[in-house]
Amino acid sequence: MGMDVAPPSPAGPRRAALTIAVLIAGNLGGGAYAAITARDDADRRAAAPRGVPRPSGFPGGPVTNVADGAQVAPLRRVVPPDVLAVGARPIGQAQVQRIAKLGRVRDVIAVAGGAVQLQGRSVNAFAVDPSTFRSWTPPGTAKANDLWAALASDQFVVSTAAADQLRLSKGFPYPVVGRTMPNLMMGGSGALGLPGIDMLVHQKTGRSMGLVPNIAVLVNAPGVSPTTTVGAVRKILGPGANVVNLQEQRYQSPANGSYLDLYKRAARTCSGLSWTVLAAIGQVESDHGRNPGRSSAGALGPMQFMPATWKAYGVDGDGDGKADIMNPYDAIPGAARYLCANGAGKGGRQLYRAVFQYNHADWYVQKVLALAKAYDDRYQ
Repeated sequence: MGMDVAPPSPAGPRRAALTIAVLIAGNLGGGAYAAITARDDADRRAAAPRGVPRPSGFPGGPVTNVADGAQVAPLRRVVPPDVLAVGARPIGQAQVQRIAKLGRVRDVIAVAGGAVQLQGRSVNAFAVDPSTFRSWTPPGTAKANDLWAALASDQFVVSTAAADQLRLSKGFPYPVVGRTMPNLMMGGSGALGLPGIDMLVHQKTGRSMGLVPNIAVLVNAPGVSPTTTVGAVRKILGPGANVVNLQEQRYQSPANGSYLDLYKRAARTCSGLSWTVLAAIGQVESDHGRNPGRSSAGALGPMQFMPATWKAYGVDGDGDGKADIMNPYDAIPGAARYLCANGAGKGGRQLYRAVFQYNHADWYVQKVLALAKAYDDRYQ
């Protein structure tokens, strides 16, 4: 896959040449990639943009609190990425800021990346801060505290597909070949939700291995068509950049556990209920998990349940033994259960009444049904 990674030169790290390829379509083979070569440490420092802003500098505020040392901050909210862009060269501060200022863009994060050798195969890796980056992964992965604690402890994490294909075992060390060749413990696996990116390492490890700084950006832009954002980002990054619409159906696999998939799965538990109604409620209530905190009325979670209602209708959707009002895997099927109990599956006036039971306001029902129609027009 792509170009090989040259092992460290015996002449020393400043003379070592590292060729890396960042893949953004397909897993562990095939796809379009942008190749970057870092000749030595001096070149890498010269290529790296200075003062790239932290995620907290972008509209929408910080995704999570940043933890120190080997600690990992708790998950505060999930940020569904709409666009993944990989530059032909490191993405500069000015370019990141221009992306952050695009219409409806709420969150942007820039990460280091490149191809490394693992088990004799070329694997595309991102080097990240686990406390910040966890929010950009699918909900099931984002909430897996042990996975992010392992990454914070300088272990590596891989996609489920990579763990299976490369026969990796959690808790075992493996040589990972980049500019250097550290033996890293495999800390676990999960759905990463990023096509072609099959490995995460800590950002400190990424620097020591020579991964290219700020080679990729993830963009969250709710309320606007991702194709519009893709075009604008491609224009900013220029020729050679690969920009992917992550909301395309081919990237919405059940393994990714995206909000779209959760809405579809939950709707199947109520005959006659369209997933678009759940998606519309999820958008109105929390912007698909972006604002799950307590409302002025006391509602909580991505579907904004009142605690008393949740006690009656909460669902253990992920089989972990508890119905968690803050967990989208539980909250979304809980919303389907509540709507179904109020006749939503019958459609027509019964659907109207069921949504009215969710929030006793006609303007709310009309907004939800209008959004549901918009989702139906876009995805059906």
